[in-house]
Amino acid sequence: MNKLYSCLLILISLSGCTNSTMKENQETKDNLKNKETSGNQETKNILFFGNSLTAGYGLDDPSSESFPSLIQARIDSMGLKYNAINAGLSGETTAGGKGRIGWLLKNKVDIFVLELGANDGLRGVPVTETARNLQSIVDTVKQKYPDAKLMLLGMQVPPNMGGQYARDFNEIFPLIAKKNEMLLVPFLLKNVAGIPQLNLQDGIHPTAEGQKILAENVWEELKTIL
Repeated sequence: MNKLYSCLLILISLSGCTNSTMKENQETKDNLKNKETSGNQETKNILFFGNSLTAGYGLDDPSSESFPSLIQARIDSMGLKYNAINAGLSGETTAGGKGRIGWLLKNKVDIFVLELGANDGLRGVPVTETARNLQSIVDTVKQKYPDAKLMLLGMQVPPNMGGQYARDFNEIFPLIAKKNEMLLVPFLLKNVAGIPQLNLQDGIHPTAEGQKILAENVWEELKTIL
């Protein structure tokens, strides 16, 4: 399968996976409630804020197979006191995330992991608008929790979206990360995009095995601040 075509399909699916939105919202609320009342006050929260890639769309059990859940399992195995909160929402855009972030910050956030932007790229949202929304989300987190550590998970669009647009879009993430001193994963889907056996039957969303690679991609940076 052509990798550029596959990458485009991935972006298309991210904006279309809205059937599970209400379920994912409720799961996020329940997760936050459980973390808040789980006991040890010394335990710190890692908030994963993103779209269907973070939510684990299409998996049999996102609560154990999504990359935030896999990272939680690794953290637990190491005896570290962190709660990984999955706040992924299928179809989410940066504008949607900008409007949603406020209520999630009612719970203490010690590490903030941002994974948004792909759906903007699919829809041809102006790059300046996407960058402005991402910066607004980061600013909101920094204002509420100035000591929180920040991490950005990058996405890319293929040249099929237009060469100049693709270049400008792909540059958003390193620029935002540098400006805000955020850890950066340049491309979350590295070693997964375009590989059939690592994606579901739609050829788009990562399988459980694909999610393991996403978890590794994120862990390589996240481990440096845990």
